Amino acid sequence: MSDFHEAKAHLQGLRRKFEGLLERASGKEASPLPASAENANCLREVAAFGSNPGNLRMLVYEPKRLPRSSPVVVALHGCSQTAAKYDRGSGWSQLADSLGFAVVYPEQQPANNPNNCFSWFLPGDTTRGEGEALSIRQMVEHAVAALHVDRQRVFITGLSAGGAMASVMLATYPEVFAGGAIIAGLPYGCARTVQQAFEAMFKEQSMAAPALGDRVRAASKNRGSWPKISVWHGTADPIVKPANSEEIVRQWTDLHGLATAPSYAEAIGGHVRRVWNDADGETLIEAFSIGGMAHGVPLATRGEDSCGAVGAFFLDAGISSTHHIASFWRLSEDSAAMPRTTAVVLAAPAPIWSNASTDVAAGAALFGASDSDAPSFAADVDTTRRLDPNHVIAKAFRAAGLSVPELADMPPGTASHVDPAAIIKAALKAAGLRRS
Repeated sequence: MSDFHEAKAHLQGLRRKFEGLLERASGKEASPLPASAENANCLREVAAFGSNPGNLRMLVYEPKRLPRSSPVVVALHGCSQTAAKYDRGSGWSQLADSLGFAVVYPEQQPANNPNNCFSWFLPGDTTRGEGEALSIRQMVEHAVAALHVDRQRVFITGLSAGGAMASVMLATYPEVFAGGAIIAGLPYGCARTVQQAFEAMFKEQSMAAPALGDRVRAASKNRGSWPKISVWHGTADPIVKPANSEEIVRQWTDLHGLATAPSYAEAIGGHVRRVWNDADGETLIEAFSIGGMAHGVPLATRGEDSCGAVGAFFLDAGISSTHHIASFWRLSEDSAAMPRTTAVVLAAPAPIWSNASTDVAAGAALFGASDSDAPSFAADVDTTRRLDPNHVIAKAFRAAGLSVPELADMPPGTASHVDPAAIIKAALKAAGLRRS
């Protein structure tokens, strides 16, 4: 009986800690939006979208200009939030107006969770074909049918409990989503009870990549490709330990069969971005470490990429995660021009091969950390892995329907530099302007 009381007291302590952190972080009111954005920010509720075993609400933002076969983004709010608050803070509907895509907002109900958190840890809600996971899957199917969006361009993102629920959806229905973005979230399968959920949030945890990947592989019978993933986390997050972002990355590098060390890293302002590419140079995983930021969605309040509204859990970090994620998913591109099987990187950012550790440390210095405080992943950057530019260019030509045997026949890794003469020769041949 004493063990029961100790466990109960421990759980109550974790709950009080969580609710205290949540209350302190929720104190800041959102800044006002421009009148045009305020008027546009109107979500429509869909009452009948399926059997809805998870008892969730479905809200939709449909811009006035929504061409057929447009993309659709599923956006999951965090604890203590609503769909409307998440839309207003993150700015997804603003971006939908300019780029022409639909947004689906699942919303939790207090009857399910008193803090309005998605049940990202309960087996009955995180199993394929059950509970909240099935409700969200039904929302996607309803949106595809009713809005005539492209089922091959469905993406999902979320903050905190919403980010953890995005992990759930990517694991249980990987064939549904082309990509995901997890902000201040947790890896799939890290908890099955309320206590385990709190402990995963508050404590540093580390599991081998194959074990993390196995959790996802067991969640569905997927035998195809896996979605591409963007991971975001503030270095000063007190609610969900930043170590969780490393667990997410290890989970997905294992699924994609990628090395633990990133292909390259770069400093962006006071932040660090790491990138994992496949053999063809396509980015499958990226991870942002947002310097000095607490728990929330990174926003930019100035410049052409500004959108959303600063407030509780929507933090001015000088970088717009919403804009960047949309670019990472290529939401602005015409679906008719998109390759139907695999994406091609036509213009990759310059890799930081020889000075990766230096630049990561420089990024840490920009947000006020000493060299000793620089992110631990600096030493893990693989400076020996290089993109083969000729191979990437050859794949780009093939995606355009052009034959470039001089480049395509080169095995990956055989060329250490771009050969301009070979590229020009291949281009002229493809255009029919020379015979050999």
